[in-house]
Amino acid sequence: MSVVDVTVVGAGPIGLATAIFARQAGLGVTVLDGGPTDGDKACGEGLMPGVAPLLAELGIDPPGHPLEGVVYHQGSTRVEHTFPGLPGRGVRRTQLRDALLERALESGAHIERAKYVSLTQERESARVLTDSGDPITSRYVIGCDGLHSSVAADLGVVKKPARSAKRYGIRQHFSTQPWSSHIEVYYSPDAEVYITPVSPDTVGVAVLGPKGINLETAIAGIPELHRRLVGATPASPLRGAGPFPHRARTQRVGRVLLVGDSGGYVDAITGEGLRVGFAQAKAAIAAISKDAPETYPLAWKRVTREFRILTKGLVALASSPLRTSIVPLAHTFPGLFGMIVNRLAR
Repeated sequence: MSVVDVTVVGAGPIGLATAIFARQAGLGVTVLDGGPTDGDKACGEGLMPGVAPLLAELGIDPPGHPLEGVVYHQGSTRVEHTFPGLPGRGVRRTQLRDALLERALESGAHIERAKYVSLTQERESARVLTDSGDPITSRYVIGCDGLHSSVAADLGVVKKPARSAKRYGIRQHFSTQPWSSHIEVYYSPDAEVYITPVSPDTVGVAVLGPKGINLETAIAGIPELHRRLVGATPASPLRGAGPFPHRARTQRVGRVLLVGDSGGYVDAITGEGLRVGFAQAKAAIAAISKDAPETYPLAWKRVTREFRILTKGLVALASSPLRTSIVPLAHTFPGLFGMIVNRLAR
């Protein structure tokens, strides 16, 4: 029975990036792909400028639309910040995933089209059982299976959700020429609506809010946005995600590491999930390349710390009576607003 270096559970962008980093480190890797064949899910699709060096390191250059900055709207108040230096990029998740899949295969990663069932660990290896019936034995397993991670659940590390209100996300694309080169964020009384240009003729519309949020209702409640999208043809199915958050007590148990949303997820309010996920992938591969998986949880905390602090703060503010003051405060203190955006974008 052959033993590979790493089994990656999940073939989304984070799982495929993990596989590419593993191959760059000289490790043999099998990626377990049990998700939808198109790899699509609800997400904002805005890659901040800080992702650009990571895309180059991964060896991919997916098509998309330049993102010059961020604009926040709340009622009649508007505040804009332009990214210093390089722009970000709006990229369809399916196109990002396709680029990563092609690169992973080119690098020598093996893709196994099967669903994860369970895992067991021994002193020097771990075994993943799949629905194909053929177990995969490897030195390490990395769970990249997302918000509702089966790997994290099997490890027994998922923390019971707090009683605080849970949030959900929905997303759909529309065929229309982007009217801005910025990500636009509209604050309504109980939800945030994100507009991300992803191509010269397509925008993505994502809504974050409480259970029961409705895309049409959210758009109709913002007259400016409704005028721009009225008559636009949907260019993708409506997709949903949630609930947020997902918390794990640790990101490593024995020879199993958790990367991306599987290891903990606060909220999509900052749109920084991919940048932080790619950084976690690099940290995980660095740890197992040295046969030092015990170092990964501390590295995870280091690369996610600022993201977690800022995201928790923004979610708390958005869930408080001060919600209606968020954009007016940003307008009053544009320097502070710009500093926060730059910290998230770098």
